[in-house]
Amino acid sequence: MRSFCGRSVWSLLLAASLVALCAASGSGGSAEDAAARASGLSRDGRFEEAALAWREAAVAAASTRERVTALVQLAGAQQALGRYEDAQRTLVEAQGAAGKDAEPTQLAAIQASLGNAYLALGPPAEARKQLEQALALAKQAEAPALAAAVLTNLGNLHASQEDYAAATPAYAESAALAEQAGAHALAARAHANAARAALLRGAPPAEVRRSLAQATALAADLPASHDLAYLLVSAGRSYARLDDFERAHALLRRAEQSAEAIGDARALGYALGQLGALYEQQGRLDEALVLSRRALFQAQQASAPESVYRWHWQIGRILKAKGASVDAIAAYRQAVAVLQSVRFEMSHGYATGEGSFRDAVGPVFFELVDLLLETAPPATELAANQARLLEARELVEQLKTAELRDYFRDECVEALEAKTESLDQVSPSAAVIYPVVLADRLELLLTSATGVRRATVPVSAAVLTAEVRRLRTLLEKRVTRQFLPHAKRLYDWLVRPLEAELASLGADTLVFVPDGPLRTIPMSALHDGERFVIERWAVATTPGLSLTDPRPLDRTNLNAFLGGLSEPVQGFPALPHVPAELASIRELFAGETLLDGEFRVPRVEADLAAQEFSLVHVATHGEFAEDAESSFLLTYDGRITMDQLGDTVGRTRFRQRPIELLTLSACETAQGNDRAALGLAGVAVQAGARSALGTLWSVNDLAAGELVTDFYRELRKEQVSKAVALQRAQRKLIADPSYGHPFYWSPFLLISNWL
Repeated sequence: MRSFCGRSVWSLLLAASLVALCAASGSGGSAEDAAARASGLSRDGRFEEAALAWREAAVAAASTRERVTALVQLAGAQQALGRYEDAQRTLVEAQGAAGKDAEPTQLAAIQASLGNAYLALGPPAEARKQLEQALALAKQAEAPALAAAVLTNLGNLHASQEDYAAATPAYAESAALAEQAGAHALAARAHANAARAALLRGAPPAEVRRSLAQATALAADLPASHDLAYLLVSAGRSYARLDDFERAHALLRRAEQSAEAIGDARALGYALGQLGALYEQQGRLDEALVLSRRALFQAQQASAPESVYRWHWQIGRILKAKGASVDAIAAYRQAVAVLQSVRFEMSHGYATGEGSFRDAVGPVFFELVDLLLETAPPATELAANQARLLEARELVEQLKTAELRDYFRDECVEALEAKTESLDQVSPSAAVIYPVVLADRLELLLTSATGVRRATVPVSAAVLTAEVRRLRTLLEKRVTRQFLPHAKRLYDWLVRPLEAELASLGADTLVFVPDGPLRTIPMSALHDGERFVIERWAVATTPGLSLTDPRPLDRTNLNAFLGGLSEPVQGFPALPHVPAELASIRELFAGETLLDGEFRVPRVEADLAAQEFSLVHVATHGEFAEDAESSFLLTYDGRITMDQLGDTVGRTRFRQRPIELLTLSACETAQGNDRAALGLAGVAVQAGARSALGTLWSVNDLAAGELVTDFYRELRKEQVSKAVALQRAQRKLIADPSYGHPFYWSPFLLISNWL
């Protein structure tokens, strides 16, 4: 797990801003005393107490300058505690207090703090905007220490997006400015982060050691503090990555001593925990376990859940390595319980450059799932076996829900979790295939009305991912059948092990709950050697069973909102068959049609707000990107972002009849990008629709028009599910010599409710 010094550097920035903002005020009395006390509490890592003291200082402030400074410092303490939304509210208060005529240094401090909050909460574009504006203001005000701290956080932003080449010069400039200002702690922090970025971009060890030497030299004479402890931990971890265990050990011990000297339980727990990780790396498991348990105790004393879950997790790993599976499972369960209790907020990792949500906490869940399945009772012990399989599946469900919430940054994802109903009540002829991709194998959990069955496939995650990437690339080559060996191989891994069970169940619909790379391919295109999957079964996909509204399609009074573009706009090519596509659907359903010049953002928003539509069909260029902020649907006058889609279409989730189906017939998902595919998988949830029909890549619009028209025509028939309607439409294209290649029909995915 990556770790950049982000949260700690913020208190250094605040110290710099305190000097800059308050040195000239010269006021005395209770406000100054409260500020001095709060500053000392922050330095010692006692952020709960510091937050109360900074609020007291803000109330007692004798001037606007003092009040703004106290509020910015309060926001810093809140961020150190992981309370980023509270910090944003505090900073809005600071902006109001400062007014439009505030000095550049004041504005820089506020915007820098806002940038740090957005670095944690997203969107990244807003974090970049705030930090770049803060940097310009800090330089204008000739405040090099403040500018240095902002540059470090800009570096952290680049690092969180794995752009280490851009992070490196930001850290270098930060270090230079900090040294110019005599801010040795800031300079040391920048050098330590530069070392970490160099490691992650694969720089020569000599470059990493050079940055680490500069960091540790500057830190040599610094007094004990919360920030010093975290700096030393960061440098120690980097030395450990270089297999220089002697230096790593020395720095981590010094971090421990620094934290003990000031009574900082949070930092002490972190230092002890990293020492435990060092011993774990060296195979000294008994010592590692003792240190990890001491770290856990300190983190619990400090009420620091962002550390508590880490040390439970680390204890679980060590116990597993020692062969104590039962105790290891208990420790892992504790880690997951902590993550659930704090709603996963502290695990984002954005503020510390730890990368994506999945990078940060995914391993906790998958390591526990691996251990649960590895030690599962045999199938002959039916009750115990079923309980274990269901627990493993539920863990992956929890991660999927949290990951989707993180992608859309939308708490409504959780609110939309449907009450799970047993499949025998919902769809007795459907079977749910739940692939769990583990490092050394693929586990398949088949859920049906009769319970959960398991099949284990001895294929590693790396091999599976490579095969998935190859299939996705070749499916888009419409003039060759090079895709076929890969489609067969993936069928052998994902479906063939379950064929006997599927036959005995009489299943007519397969519902896949794909994860990771499997989200990027259409399961309908897998091939058994004679036929495609879609020729044998109807196929649907869902981001998670708990995110699937299980009610069947309500066919009473179906009406449709139809919108799209046929003309070339904003550099995108024409889609000449869109008018015919919309006209053919309009013949089937009453409703509203907005085409070309009428298909504008304000009109779309107004029409969707004014009327209740059962179906929303949009035929326009669109893209699902790595983050929701960059994903969009093209309109005549602009773009509808996923946030706007959620705000506009998503309002219908609160109506008596939410949208039954959202269709996006000309979108594409970045090839090989699992997070982009997550956006497509979750679009129905984000939009508050029961189902979505979307495409993995942009297809021939004549073929798309034929397929969706046939799909809707089938959907009007009683007793035909959405999944079967799509199957019939796809099979019709397969039978057409012009469109039989899976390029034309397979990218269409039915998402969420398949009934």
